[in-house]
Parts: sequence; C-alpha cells; structure tokens
Amino acid sequence: MTGLKQELMDRVSRDLDDIEKALRASLTPHLDLVAQTAGHLIFSGGKRLRPLLNMLCARLCGYTDEFIKRFSTIVEFLHAATLLHDDVVDGASMRRGKPAAHLIYGAPVTVLVGDFLLARALSIAAETKNPKIIGVIADITESMCQGEIVQLIRKGDVGLTESQYMDVIRRKTGFLIQGACQTGAIIAGAPEDVEQKLAAFGFHIGVVFQIADDLLDYTSDTQALGKTIGADLKEGKLTLPVIYSLDKAAPADRQWMTNLIQRMSFSDGEFQRLVRLLHQYGGIHYCQEIALSRVNQAREIMDTFAPSETRDTLTMIAEYTLNRKS
Repeated sequence: MTGLKQELMDRVSRDLDDIEKALRASLTPHLDLVAQTAGHLIFSGGKRLRPLLNMLCARLCGYTDEFIKRFSTIVEFLHAATLLHDDVVDGASMRRGKPAAHLIYGAPVTVLVGDFLLARALSIAAETKNPKIIGVIADITESMCQGEIVQLIRKGDVGLTESQYMDVIRRKTGFLIQGACQTGAIIAGAPEDVEQKLAAFGFHIGVVFQIADDLLDYTSDTQALGKTIGADLKEGKLTLPVIYSLDKAAPADRQWMTNLIQRMSFSDGEFQRLVRLLHQYGGIHYCQEIALSRVNQAREIMDTFAPSETRDTLTMIAEYTLNRKS
C-alpha cells in the first residue's frame, strides 16, 4: 500500500466501516437471492469512493445526523446496479477479481437485481422528503442509462471523437460522483454556491476516476485490476488513450490498430504491441495530463474552504484517484 493510500485509509477507516454496515443493513431485509446476488458484487472489495465522498461533503458542510450513513448507500447502490447491468451487456467474465455475477446467478436474475438496486436508491432518496435530492438522484439514474446506450451504439466505432467520449464518461461516471458530492451539500442545507462548488469538485473527481480506470486497462495487470486486462477493447469500448493515439498514428499503425479494435480479439503479443503504440503516439501521457489538470481544479475548489481535517481528506481523495493502481 502506498504512503498516500495508507494515510487516506487511516483517516477514513471508521467511515468505511459505517458504510459497510449500512449497506448490509439495507440489503438484509430483502429476498435472500437479492442479497446474495447484490452482495456478490457489493461486498467483493469495492473502494466505496462514492459514499465516502457523500459523507465527507455533508460533514464539510456541518451535517452530523446519523442518517448520512444510510443516505450514503444511495450512490453505491446506483453504481453497483450499473456494474451488474454492464457485465451482462458486455458478457464480462470477471469483476473485482471474481466471476461476474451473471455467470453465477444467470443474466435474468442479475438484471432484475440491478433494477432492484436502482429502485432501492430512489426509495432511500425519497426518505429525505427533499424534492431537490430526489430530483438529483433521478437525473443521475437517467444520465447513466443514456451513457450506457450511447456507448452501446458506438461499440467498435473507431471514429469516436474525444468530445463524444467525454460526453459518455460525463454521463456514466462524472454525474454520479458529482451527485454524491452535491447531495452531501444539499442534505446539509448548504448555500447554493457551496453546493455548486462541491458538485464541480465531484465532477472533476469523476472524470479523473474514469480516465485513470481507462489507463489501468493498459498499464496494470489482471490480478491488481480485478478484471481481464484489455477487456475494454475486447468489448469494443474505445477509451481516451486509444482515441488520442488513433488520431496521432501514422497511417500503417492506425490501420493495424483499427483492424485490432474492430476484430475485438487479440493475442497477448498484439495487446503488448498496442500498448507500445499508445506510449509512442502519446495516448498514455495525454490522459495523464488531462487527469492531472482535473485534479488541480479539484484542489483549487477545496482550497476555498476553511482548513479542516475533512477538507484535507477530500483533497487527498482527489490525489489518490489520480495515482491509484487498481
């Protein structure tokens, strides 16, 4: 564990324990099959970044009610639902180092449990009786579905542009993490300007998280990442390192990359050649620069808040998101 990760874990270990207990409590009263299927994914080592950001942003705004523990599970349930659905759509074989849920429980059960988690998130949001919170959660749910549909439509499309890609990750990842931070401010009754600052902070973190995830597909290994390396490409998903490198590549290399992408299958040797081309044409470096710029913007937002342990922890999360290895 790196020094930054260890320090961050030391700071948030109690919050993470509270989140785990709240997740289990929220699933326990329901059908065993629901709890088993959802639990297979939810309790398999997720980072809990989204509920943690929700709790910390509420705390930064002075919220101390115990309800935040239950409230924070909303964004984790939304996230888990999209992963369950994604793995069915993509035919994924592994998630978080374990067989994907649909391989164990079947696609029909997995899809229905994903639907249940979406409904569970909205149900908990409704407990607040706050129309603004309910609206934000509903908008996130709709946006994530739109992102998935667009990604499915553009599957294997080597003409996907950077702006089109950014729109997909804005919908799939950015809005959810933005909403985690924003609803933390809303439930705390924070002023509008503070709510908008934390929403912007969360959006930057969301973009960094997704770009870092895209990079890990080409810079990590299966054991560390918890899913098959090269899975994005085998599923026809073009991510930013590939999009940028395709645009910069010499014609012969671009044609070779295009054939590989459209084939959606490749040997280890072909994948390693692709990684070398991503370095050669600057795709890896470009993504790192984009992510660093977003982290710096997130830091600048945190610097507008009064010094506190919570503010420092949020800044550390931004830095960890950029530098994570899995």
